[in-house]
Amino acid sequence: MSTAAPSAGEPRGPLAGVRVIDLTGVVMGPFASQILGDFGADVVKVESLDGDTVRHIGPSRSKGMGPMYLALNRNKRSIALDLRDPDGLAAVKRLIEGADVLLFNLRPGSMGRLGLGYEQVAAINPRIVYCGAYGFGEAGRYAGKPALDDLIQGSVALPSLVGRVTGEPRYLPTNLCDRTTGLTAVYSVLAALYAREKTGRGQAIEVPMFETMTQFVLSDHMFGRSFDPPLGDAGYVRLLAKDRRPLKTLDGYVCVLIYIDKHWKSFCELIGREDVLKDPRFLRMSDRTRNVDALYAFVAEQIATRSTAQWMEALTKADIPVAPMHTPDSLMQDPHLADVGMFEWVEHPSEGRIRQMNVPGTWSDTPPSVRRHAPLLGENTRELLAEAGYAADEIERLLAKGAARETAR
Repeated sequence: MSTAAPSAGEPRGPLAGVRVIDLTGVVMGPFASQILGDFGADVVKVESLDGDTVRHIGPSRSKGMGPMYLALNRNKRSIALDLRDPDGLAAVKRLIEGADVLLFNLRPGSMGRLGLGYEQVAAINPRIVYCGAYGFGEAGRYAGKPALDDLIQGSVALPSLVGRVTGEPRYLPTNLCDRTTGLTAVYSVLAALYAREKTGRGQAIEVPMFETMTQFVLSDHMFGRSFDPPLGDAGYVRLLAKDRRPLKTLDGYVCVLIYIDKHWKSFCELIGREDVLKDPRFLRMSDRTRNVDALYAFVAEQIATRSTAQWMEALTKADIPVAPMHTPDSLMQDPHLADVGMFEWVEHPSEGRIRQMNVPGTWSDTPPSVRRHAPLLGENTRELLAEAGYAADEIERLLAKGAARETAR
């Protein structure tokens, strides 16, 4: 793998020439803005003088350069400003004048108190795409409530669904709500930029976590409650089956899905149990859905009779969907990911050699790219203030009075 540092040269990618003012922190917003940066946008990360909270999560070689921060903030430039200081706030407004997108995850009330509500920002720049990603839609009674991934997971029934399978409600061990809402913010911004190309007008967009994740979860689990009167309970029975899990083999685990008619017939033939094909519980896919607990229990019993390697070979040969059960460590060694260059070692100017995940997928004409490492807090404060029209003595004054902060490499 390459150990070269990415080039900060001319912007590339489908969003080259688009400038994003990023007033977000932690996971959801930075995940969204990093994708926009990977696509070629010039992302200006506006941080407080203390920096993004996620900088301090996990082990690090330098203060404020933890692993989650590194994974969420490449292709950005950092400017550190005190928005409570009139001069710091004025600097943000100067940056907004030349921007295409303002992305924020402060609650709307906080934005309004800062003088950065949509009407105020649109008066500065009427072409701005103003995108707020936060907990709850402003039209509902939960507007303004704090929202974190765990809280939203609970609010949209994810722990409850886990509990129906395991007997105990648990949060999923990933920031699913943050990242799903972040992706929603990305496609919302892209659609608004496309609309602006046709109309010349910017607009305000609200991307609420609660509503976004409600749609995400209930697209599967509204199920029988989709109808009036209901045709059954909420909850997609296959996803809630007790044995819908990695199945234990003689020496490990394997992930397999034997569900559609073709796969079910091939599996029964593979194990020499063609008689089961006549079982009325399993004749058709609709029958297997109704009897999914019995189906999965039967499959689990069979999988336990051979080794993982034997099942991987046999099921692959039978064209039945199968995959290994990775750990985080083994995932980073997956040979397919090595083939496509998903990971590479790069030299970070302050952090030394770090593992980087590259942009997934390929583009034939305007490929995304990694052009900048995750910046130190305020690493680009001087250059961004200069780009906003501040003279050298004005920049010195902002730094001296504490309205802005810089950290040099």
